[in-house]
Amino acid sequence: MLSLVLAALFFTGIHLGIAGTAMRDRAIGILGENGYRAAFAVASIIGLGWPVVAYNRAPYFASWGMLEWWRPIAIILMLPACLLVVIGLTTPNLTSIAQEGRVEQPPQGIVRITRHPFLTGVALWALVHVIGNGDVASLVFFATWAIVALAGTVSIDAKRRRLLGGAWEPFAAQTSIVPFAAIAAGRNRFIPREIGLWRWAIALLATRRSSASHHSLCRFGHIPCMPTARLFARDAMRWQFTG
Repeated sequence: MLSLVLAALFFTGIHLGIAGTAMRDRAIGILGENGYRAAFAVASIIGLGWPVVAYNRAPYFASWGMLEWWRPIAIILMLPACLLVVIGLTTPNLTSIAQEGRVEQPPQGIVRITRHPFLTGVALWALVHVIGNGDVASLVFFATWAIVALAGTVSIDAKRRRLLGGAWEPFAAQTSIVPFAAIAAGRNRFIPREIGLWRWAIALLATRRSSASHHSLCRFGHIPCMPTARLFARDAMRWQFTG
């Protein structure tokens, strides 16, 4: 359990203490852009792999226990979580890595719902498992993902604001962190066809794969969903958690 706690602190530290902060800017000043990216990539690999391994080996200590009534709710919530993650990963977005050149382009597709679809989906996925698993190891593991994902939305906004200055504000005004907030406020409107049928199809297949993983590859309780965890970890390396 100690290893899992330390891994969670390391994962949180590199993403909230370094990425998107002034410390990142100082590190780039010392190491250069390429040097920083290489160092952060190594730290990210460690930060993603260590918690998964530690969680896999952590002893089982029940907290509130498995919540049978939560299972149908979890199945329902996993659909928007997967939609946000998969569609977010495949949609060009100013908040994504190396997409600063899109600053003049209006938000489209899933970005109209939230400017951080991937992180919002990860946070929802993690919170679903925090509630449903009911053991200490799962609480540490999934709460860490939820905290880093939710705080990451604010961190990325701050990084883009520092980098782009006033050019960031029109995009921020048309979008929101909280899903549908900008649409509800009348600052934007959702156009489903912008997402594209192929993104919807991939997202639905990913949802089905996640459900199948839970039923056929995982045992509930101690290690409830490691295939899904690895899937999100792999995608995180390709997306927002790149410093």
